[in-house]
Amino acid sequence: MDKILKEILEKIKPSEKDRAKINDICNNLRNKIRINNAKVELGGSGAKDTWLNNENDIDVYVKFDLETYNGKDISLILEKELKKNFKISKLHGSRDYFQFKQKGFTIEIIPILDIKRVKEAENITDISPFHVKYVKKQNKGDEIRLVKLFCKSQNCYGAESYIGGFSGYVLEILTIKYGSFSNFVKNTAKWKEKEFIGNKDDINRLNSSKKESPLILIDPVDPNRNTAAALSREKYSELIKSSKNYLKNPSKKFFDRKKFDVNELKNKYKKNKLIILEAEPLNGKKDVVGAKLLKCLNYIAKRLTLNDFKLLKYNWDWGNKAILYYVLDKKPLSKFKEHRGPPLKDTIRLESFRKKWRNYKVKNNYSYVIIKRKFTDPEKFLKYFIKNDNNLKSMAKLVKFK
Repeated sequence: MDKILKEILEKIKPSEKDRAKINDICNNLRNKIRINNAKVELGGSGAKDTWLNNENDIDVYVKFDLETYNGKDISLILEKELKKNFKISKLHGSRDYFQFKQKGFTIEIIPILDIKRVKEAENITDISPFHVKYVKKQNKGDEIRLVKLFCKSQNCYGAESYIGGFSGYVLEILTIKYGSFSNFVKNTAKWKEKEFIGNKDDINRLNSSKKESPLILIDPVDPNRNTAAALSREKYSELIKSSKNYLKNPSKKFFDRKKFDVNELKNKYKKNKLIILEAEPLNGKKDVVGAKLLKCLNYIAKRLTLNDFKLLKYNWDWGNKAILYYVLDKKPLSKFKEHRGPPLKDTIRLESFRKKWRNYKVKNNYSYVIIKRKFTDPEKFLKYFIKNDNNLKSMAKLVKFK
């Protein structure tokens, strides 16, 4: 490992004090969660030893004996037990799970069946301990940490639907396959438009819906699953581009997680019309809420385009607040526009158009009329739109100008 990578690793590797904190939390949970034939154990990146020292999320599995609890609502059983000692939030997934905060950590308690073989799984969460065992056995924690930080810094980490990036488990599999961070970037830089990783027979057996993503990566513990099925083309391309850039000039800057800066944004687009909005998220599971915020971003962009505003770029950031921004042509729209009607050969629709617009004109065998625009400035349009469009309320509690 070269000097740059060693220095970065020293900063991101959890200390013994960090590990002790997590062990204390898990031991406390083992003492507080008392369910017959169920055991509590650390899961996720904590159990795999692939977590970064600034991460404050802990996954804990409550493993219910398969023979005792098969067919029973283990989420409900766990919920009743947790309420005795903790103030929890219920989150909905393939099976309900629970969340609460303690000692600066966000702890997710996930009920699973304690299965011995993957095929016994009732849903995907039951397979999680097999993922832990597979990753831990490879002993690539430090290399995986570097890969995760690199992808987080390059804005392509996170399998949530509103991100569409690489999940932690996908990056763990890839790092294990390539052997190190250095080999990871060397190989990802060579990826083609579509990449297939895994046994060919397993890949061919996947149904078409599991093969739509640009990366097909067979799960080493469950060959019926493409672990990268949620990966978007955008994030796939971002990783390839970032890997190529890193190889050209390896630098610590590729591991710096840039904070979103409104002032930097204003400076970058000072020659354009920049509109910055703040959206207050709805309540609920982060993945669902994030998907609605993304829908809100795209919905507003579409309305701007439909009203003839020249949209050059738009994007968002969701840190402490959700910021939506739109970059437009600075030139205002003309006061009047050409409103196109039906073709001359469509006599029925043309007659209706003529009744509404008696002074219509004809061009290229189409009817048209010149009308006055209601809005020529995108900012004024959005102020009116945000105030009067009820659909926005299903995507965000509130949208306002920043």
